[in-house]
Amino acid sequence: MAELTNEHVRERVRERYAAAATAAGSGGCCSTPAEAGVFGASLYAGSGENEAPEAAINASLGCGVPTAVADLRDGETVLDLGSGGGADVIISARRVAPRGRAIGLDMTDEMLALARANAQEAGVENVEFLKGYLEDVPLQDETVDVVISNCVINLSGDKPRVIREAARVLRAGGRFAVSDVIADPDMDEQTRGDMVAWTGCIAGALTEPEFRSILQAAGFGEIEITETHRVHERASSAIIRARKL
Repeated sequence: MAELTNEHVRERVRERYAAAATAAGSGGCCSTPAEAGVFGASLYAGSGENEAPEAAINASLGCGVPTAVADLRDGETVLDLGSGGGADVIISARRVAPRGRAIGLDMTDEMLALARANAQEAGVENVEFLKGYLEDVPLQDETVDVVISNCVINLSGDKPRVIREAARVLRAGGRFAVSDVIADPDMDEQTRGDMVAWTGCIAGALTEPEFRSILQAAGFGEIEITETHRVHERASSAIIRARKL
């Protein structure tokens, strides 16, 4: 099996997510019928997080609802890594208003256009959407209070660098609160190497010990990893929370 480079992974992810944005809410990031209720908009229905336009929520490709556990407060600056259609950015913007702001980062032009349109429809002004990569966040050091993400970090081919970038932009004491897929320890190499599964949020997932180790190496403490629901026979969605030391 050929080695998967970070650029190869990135381009395959970009292709799939551009198509999802164009379809404007065609399903979750792994959008087969069997996965209905596991990924995507349906997860918001039971969470009480409904402060974004229906179009933004319907375009969700995530495996959870990170705003439900991020404990956002007025005046904070929030960064959403891989902001997609903008649902979590819009919800965050309303939580941190009037003094705070929410920033969405995405590499896909189609998703950025969709997110900006959704934010305009929602009437929120304390938002900003930036084009860029999770591995190279276009923000200065220590300018963010909270980093959130919804089933996106697992899509990166260099997850330790993503976590280091999250730590870099967070202020001391800043919070990390993401939904992501956690692989079972026995995930087989065939699944890990399958690009369809990778761009569908499964194959790129870390195990819980791997995620914990990367967070610790990047300077995070108070790490909590809590499984929420199964998304695959060898993986689960989880809420990962930590604080920059």
